[in-house]
Amino acid sequence: MPEADASSKEKQYHADVPQQTPGFFLKGAGSYDWGMKNRLARVFNPETGRAVMLAVDHGYFQGPTTGLERIDLNIVPLVPYCDALFCTRGVLRTMVPPSSQKPMVLRASGGPSILKELSNEEIAMDMEDAVRLNAAGVGIQVFIGGEFETRSVHNMTRLVDAGYRVGMPVMGVTAVGKDMVRDAKYFRLACRICAELGAQYVKTYYVAEEFETVTASCPVPIVMAGGKKLPELEALTMAYNAVQQGAAGVDMGRNIFQTDAPIAMIQAVNAVVHKNLKPAKALEMYNTLKAQMKKECK
Repeated sequence: MPEADASSKEKQYHADVPQQTPGFFLKGAGSYDWGMKNRLARVFNPETGRAVMLAVDHGYFQGPTTGLERIDLNIVPLVPYCDALFCTRGVLRTMVPPSSQKPMVLRASGGPSILKELSNEEIAMDMEDAVRLNAAGVGIQVFIGGEFETRSVHNMTRLVDAGYRVGMPVMGVTAVGKDMVRDAKYFRLACRICAELGAQYVKTYYVAEEFETVTASCPVPIVMAGGKKLPELEALTMAYNAVQQGAAGVDMGRNIFQTDAPIAMIQAVNAVVHKNLKPAKALEMYNTLKAQMKKECK
């Protein structure tokens, strides 16, 4: 049996030294095929190397989440302001106008609802359908430390193999169970496993301590998950800190569509991610846009 990493030697993450990617702007993507790179360049802005993804896939396991009761009314108006939409194929086919030019990343795993053990997931769509839908990528949950850890990892590797055959990037989504500690040590483990086994980028949570070691030790881009709803300034600060500490963007949902002014919030997040706008200034931007929209509605 391989031994666990029990070395007493201090680890060196060299968080201050960016990883070089010859031939392509995105971390770790230099050797991919043209189609894979092209899809990644649709999600990640080539000018900044970052992405603002809007996550609206919550319904695949928890039904009509607050703010997602009507995708057509609440989410479609936000699509022009994101770099990519992370949704299910059901929502894409029934709610998103085919005239939209924004890239779509599709949730590819599922099975259990919030009433069951969430780590008991399977691959829930065929890669051929992702190609048919002109997707820019697919995302799959990986439950490191969960009851069905091995199955979820195997699901991801099967999806990665299918993705390589057609040039489709796979986003590994790190999942945290009820009893797991959300710290840098856990996320270094989960993100590195996803990258080592082939994910082209990884979605994970932000942690206040040593997040830069999570991004530095992952050889592919990391996008920050928004998580639970926070006050606007806290959400903007979290996004700012994440990209300053090496994240290649965010994949936020509730901290955008559950705000009082989602269109204003997603524009503020965009300014934080792509223009390095400080959180306090971004909050001012949010409040100004919110007031303007309220005035226009009168």
